[in-house]
Amino acid sequence: MNTRILRGLAAALLLSTGIATAASAETIRVGVSAGPHAEILDQVKKVAAQDGLDIEIIEFTDYVVPNSALASGDIEANSFQHLPYLDNQVKDRGFNLVSVGQTVVFPMGFYSKKVKSFEELPEGATVAIQNDPTNGGRSLLLLQAKGVIKLRDGVGLKPTLLDIAENPKKLKLIELDAAQLPRSLDDVTAAAVNTNYAVEAGLDPVKDAIARENADSPYTNIIAVREQDKGKPWVAALLKAYHTQPVKEFIQTRFKGAVVTSW
Repeated sequence: MNTRILRGLAAALLLSTGIATAASAETIRVGVSAGPHAEILDQVKKVAAQDGLDIEIIEFTDYVVPNSALASGDIEANSFQHLPYLDNQVKDRGFNLVSVGQTVVFPMGFYSKKVKSFEELPEGATVAIQNDPTNGGRSLLLLQAKGVIKLRDGVGLKPTLLDIAENPKKLKLIELDAAQLPRSLDDVTAAAVNTNYAVEAGLDPVKDAIARENADSPYTNIIAVREQDKGKPWVAALLKAYHTQPVKEFIQTRFKGAVVTSW
């Protein structure tokens, strides 16, 4: 067999292998909230591509639509929420969704353009929190931890405004959509802002927050999928790509403590 024939056979073999690899590559659509979640998943996408998993990133601007999109099959997974929020959505909306793994923690903070600490909050100050049960409750728990209010005993992770037992400064607590809270800072004395929205608004969660959760918060974010998909190979591939050293190093370098990895 001459050299030309050998080269032709080698080229044909290489071409057929490439076609087989392309055919076996899988594409999944993953929903994220704009900001840090989207940036992190872009790094995950690069790692996953090395193992033949193609990730199409779908960005959402609120916390409601990503679970509806997942439940309806418009996306295969989402990465934007913590487990208490997912549990509440499953309970309230009947979604058949499950968590398949943890990702990162976004310690939530309170921000203000008018005061530098909670001690400076004047009597009757207006304080804005999220209008969804889990994040709103999370903000109330942080207010209690800082000694600003006291909640009734046994409220768990989802207290509401009705659970406030003591409010010595007579704070006016208002509820707004989480995405609107950064823009409310011109109008309120202080506002609770989730880290992804804080970063997107140009706030530094480490330097600018007047109060911030500890990194051991129970609100670790997760990847959610439809229950019938949880055993599929792409789920394991997605988690494997997420829990890698390159992704961890990106998070540490890019967010400088504002986002904490769970692995």
